[in-house]
Amino acid sequence: MTDTPDEPEITLDPTPTPFDLAHQAMQDAPDDDAARLAMYDCLIGAELFVLLAAEPEEAEPGSAPVIAPQLIATDEGRFILAFDREDRLAAFTGQAAPYAALPGRVVVDQLAGQGIGLGVNLGIVPQALLLPPEAIDWLAGTLAERPQEDEGWPDHFLPPQLPKSLLDRLTQRLASWAASAGAEGREAWLSGVGWMDGRQGHVLVFQPIPEDEGGSEAEAALAKAVSEALIFAGLEGEEIAVVFLPDDDPARPALAETGWRFALDAEALAAAEAALEAEEAERKGPGMDPDRPPILH
Repeated sequence: MTDTPDEPEITLDPTPTPFDLAHQAMQDAPDDDAARLAMYDCLIGAELFVLLAAEPEEAEPGSAPVIAPQLIATDEGRFILAFDREDRLAAFTGQAAPYAALPGRVVVDQLAGQGIGLGVNLGIVPQALLLPPEAIDWLAGTLAERPQEDEGWPDHFLPPQLPKSLLDRLTQRLASWAASAGAEGREAWLSGVGWMDGRQGHVLVFQPIPEDEGGSEAEAALAKAVSEALIFAGLEGEEIAVVFLPDDDPARPALAETGWRFALDAEALAAAEAALEAEEAERKGPGMDPDRPPILH
């Protein structure tokens, strides 16, 4: 008789992930809308390792593989399981198991409208999360929102008047975008703007993106990143128009005089993330509003 070899022991990395920290901040301030929004923001930006029922299969040669997530049934409905590190998935299954590594936003988009929830890090860390189907649908709807159309060029420029927390989140988003798009070293200018009818808002100005770097598609993705930064900072009512102006545009001198400069590089990203962590540590709960993100129990 041959002994069956034991499965290798799985050692978990004790280092908390960004999602752990965001989830803990939400638990520490259960009535804080901003903490919940920050947790959702972290979830959609994370790479999730989704447990599958079977190995992915190609529907047709050369096509994207078809995946079938493992479903679990609970008293609260059906859920798929995902983990924000591969070692956490391995610790949950205790053996080799099929999985797909997907961005959190893709997982949310695929689950929307199916009546299926998402379990994150279940049974592995105290910061486990069970996201019900209605929360998935809310989050998917939020991500599907498009930036508002530009309402015409303003009549004058003003110093920007936005909270520091939003500026830090904008810097984080924009620097992350620049890193993923190979556009580090770019800069942006933020300025307040006004119209003759009394309306005021803000404008965020970038250099046009060359066609060989993505062109209009990359510009649309950048505008979406700004829109999401506003939503997940709890300031979805703010108006920030995203425009692309060459260096020789006549408006550039006024922007430089009244605006704030954003550097889109690794140093700016690190500084923004450190500032956001400090802000989360000091945040106090302001109360709830029915239109705010769903509270998780």
